[in-house]
Amino acid sequence: MGLRVSKVLVVLTVIGIALITFSLPAAVTTNAQNPTLTPAIIIVTATPIGGGAPPAVATPTPPSPEATAAPREWQAFNVARAYLSRKINANLRYVTSWTWELMLFPDSALGCPPPPGETVIKGNTAGYQFIIQPLGNPNRYDIRVTYDLQRVYDCGIAGTVPSGGNAPPPAGAATGGGFELGGHVLELNAGTVNAMKQAKMRWVKKQIRPGDGAAFGHIAAAKANGFKILLSVVGKPEDILVPGFFDQYAGFVAELAAAGADAIEVWNEMNLDREWPNGQINPARYVEMLAKAYNAIKARNPNTLVISGAPAPTGAAGPAGKTAAYWNDDVYMQEMAQAGAARYLDCVGVHYNEGIVSPNQTSGDPRDNYPTRYFSTMLNRALAPFPGKQACFTELGYLSPEGYGPLPGGFAWAQNVTVAQQAQWLAEAAVLSARSGRVRLMIVWNVDFPFYGGSDPVAGYAIIRPGGACPACATLGSVVP
Repeated sequence: MGLRVSKVLVVLTVIGIALITFSLPAAVTTNAQNPTLTPAIIIVTATPIGGGAPPAVATPTPPSPEATAAPREWQAFNVARAYLSRKINANLRYVTSWTWELMLFPDSALGCPPPPGETVIKGNTAGYQFIIQPLGNPNRYDIRVTYDLQRVYDCGIAGTVPSGGNAPPPAGAATGGGFELGGHVLELNAGTVNAMKQAKMRWVKKQIRPGDGAAFGHIAAAKANGFKILLSVVGKPEDILVPGFFDQYAGFVAELAAAGADAIEVWNEMNLDREWPNGQINPARYVEMLAKAYNAIKARNPNTLVISGAPAPTGAAGPAGKTAAYWNDDVYMQEMAQAGAARYLDCVGVHYNEGIVSPNQTSGDPRDNYPTRYFSTMLNRALAPFPGKQACFTELGYLSPEGYGPLPGGFAWAQNVTVAQQAQWLAEAAVLSARSGRVRLMIVWNVDFPFYGGSDPVAGYAIIRPGGACPACATLGSVVP
């Protein structure tokens, strides 16, 4: 973990283009391939995030020797920018965005892979971390500069985990263990507590917003009733665009861990634009959030289970796998893995809530045989990019309209599912999960939500049915140890 001295600087101008020139000392730039010298004079410019191509601006005359020296962070940025310009062979007079932090790194290579032949010295080393996105380039590069401006280290694409980079803190005992069952609740009252205990559930799940002080009460209530608690912490899509939000989020989930949260799910369904900004769905960017959250959580409570946000199961994006509004979950998770997510999760978050056949089946769904239709293929789909990891079903449910009336059009696929089938299939899913050795946690979606009107009939997933009966509680209780 680095020691932050200054916060994020993202946008240099809002109207027009600011041009700043100054002289720099020569600095050695370091990566594994090409140590070179930076130019003595660098021009700094940047465009606002999301801005279009800036107008052409003439290079100004270098400042006179009497000019006021530029702040050190500007000088360090120019060193990083000059290096990156050579690395990608592009004119970086304009960049889409850049951020900087002055930090203490754990070694002399600032946590990056050193070049061949360089001996890395362990111990706190001051330096700058720059995340730079060139104009017209989707990648965000992680370039680090020593405080004396004499060396530059290349950590690759931001969000990936280069060999030799900063290792996450060690996980505690809670990250392992056998299969356990839980339920997502609206109210942890006497009725839901009794139903959950009949089902032999050991976990309760609540979904909260970042900064929600009620979360600490949820932790206390779960403990008082003998449950472990999973908190799914999800904000609004626009939060992602706020400078410094990832740090704020990490700080909040760290406080939850310190307060006794047994598990934390970092965001939710990030492959949809209802949870992540339209046109900016990006697994590598999500991994940046996940890494910050993981390190912050483990620093406060290494026994808290960190679960990656579960993507929504979907193939709606077709063969391309991606649109501005949504990504297919398998494509999203593959790119999460490529960005280094496995280092920053204890359990892979998975959702399965569209089944209309027994979880023992791998064919026979009347809609089609797309992999997300079936329990086993959905589990395989989620874990394939993460060998050696277990799955945590943070939502697993079967929708039945029985006792409520017809389902809205978007859910008509479940119109013929009965409450008896819901109860039987949940028990079968629990048995399959426990026997597989690949599932750490199965959270039933949901226990007690009463809402049925409108476009999202969540009460149809609830195991406490109209009138208070809970057939699934009995079936689950009969198969869970």
